[in-house]
Amino acid sequence: MGSRARRLIPALGLSVALVAGCSAGGGTERSPGDPVTRADANALAGLLHRNFTRGGADFVATAPYGDDVVLTLTGEVDFRHETGRAVAVTTFGDGRADDTRTLFFTHEELWVGETPGLTDALAAAGAPGATYLHRPLTAGDEGTTPPLVDVLLEVLLNLSSRTADDPRSFVDAGYTWEGQRSIDSRLTSLFGLADGRTVAVAATDDLLTQFVTPLAGGKIEATVTLSDHGTRSLPSPAPEETAEADQHQEIAAAFGV
Repeated sequence: MGSRARRLIPALGLSVALVAGCSAGGGTERSPGDPVTRADANALAGLLHRNFTRGGADFVATAPYGDDVVLTLTGEVDFRHETGRAVAVTTFGDGRADDTRTLFFTHEELWVGETPGLTDALAAAGAPGATYLHRPLTAGDEGTTPPLVDVLLEVLLNLSSRTADDPRSFVDAGYTWEGQRSIDSRLTSLFGLADGRTVAVAATDDLLTQFVTPLAGGKIEATVTLSDHGTRSLPSPAPEETAEADQHQEIAAAFGV
């Protein structure tokens, strides 16, 4: 993996286990639970690098938490420049209305906006024209828990590497082939990783289709689904549209930023 992936391994539990390829079996009959083969290793070693070389993708990231609460991010990511945008929707099982907002992000920064009442609140606080609050994207300081949206974005941005891995890293590592399934009408091969993680890879082109990982000690299961891989250009909001969250802490707290 690239340096970013290695840096995030301790926090997110990701490893060089992200696997690819599904045609690598060469026609040999396989059963769920079989170990990955050397041919698999050759294919899976370039999985994250293929995301980088393709440029970006559409994505849907979901994380159920609490009592029937689900956070869903739907958007686009530019893996080459580690930027993206998404609509974040939190749905509640108790009948409350959905919470919807727009996000722009880089590997270090987050902009949150287009949520009802935010623009008026910022204007009243001396920031007319601002529609987004800006703050650092954080993995959390020592002893604190990062916001779930930040963790989901870190997981997403970690699914890319500037270089391919050494196939030898995947041999005899305990990863397993778990069969095939259709995801959004795309045939994929599934692989089991360590600690309950799974990855689904498109059978036709060895592109990463879905990654599932436990978070928060297994209390939350995050799922990231990628599609339509290709080049993206995703500029962040202009300065005149932006107010700093640390300068408007009460508003940021009130709007969950």
